[in-house]
Amino acid sequence: MAETTQGSPGYNRILLKLSGEALLGDVPYGISPAVMDVLAREIAQVHGQGVEIGLVVGGGNIFRGIAGSAQGMDRTAADQMGMLATVMNSLALQDALNRHGVQVRVLSAIEIGRIAEPFIRGRALNHLIKGRVVIFAAGTGNPFFTTDTAAALRALEINAEVLFKATRVDGVYDKDPKAAPDAKRYDRLTYQDVLEKGLKVMDAAAISLAKDAGLPVVVFNMQIPDNIERAVKGEKVGTLVGGMTENEKNSA
Repeated sequence: MAETTQGSPGYNRILLKLSGEALLGDVPYGISPAVMDVLAREIAQVHGQGVEIGLVVGGGNIFRGIAGSAQGMDRTAADQMGMLATVMNSLALQDALNRHGVQVRVLSAIEIGRIAEPFIRGRALNHLIKGRVVIFAAGTGNPFFTTDTAAALRALEINAEVLFKATRVDGVYDKDPKAAPDAKRYDRLTYQDVLEKGLKVMDAAAISLAKDAGLPVVVFNMQIPDNIERAVKGEKVGTLVGGMTENEKNSA
């Protein structure tokens, strides 16, 4: 981790997981151009500070495999459609970042050579070292695994120092804050807290991967302006799962 000073990033390399639903903005389906532009501008600003960035984007704004399965589709087919939805979001994000002057490479876990490079760990690391943002598309490439699990897996593969999960909620709550006005937000949780309490941070496979590797996870609201930059600087944003705060690391 880089030394944290006023205005400087607290992390050298991050994995940022973006919720597909958060790309909706005010539109009922697909991608809000306004949301995408703001998101790309904030990522470009962080990237301009020298932070190496890997990205995983969900596909829930277009198609969710588990939802298709619940409606009677074969789960494998439904998940494959969900993977394609993440590829669409990845290409849209690549375009938005390109317009903000950022070099981007999309690496796909499924073969789709005309529009994305295949995921190869060494290639991803090489792109990061060369200062390119890398977007990991198509989840893990396998059915029955969520993009949360893909995010945890890719974070470990690229040796990211932290996994940021950017959503439409400002952290982790003990119950759904939209349905329960008395819902309590946690500032900090252990991995075991999440698993034992069944908290909706990420799925159990993703949290288990993070727990085994000691990878800290930060959940925050990406719709609040500059929250991505604040999180990368190590400021107190959202909920921290595992790991230590910046103050604890600096005093250790």
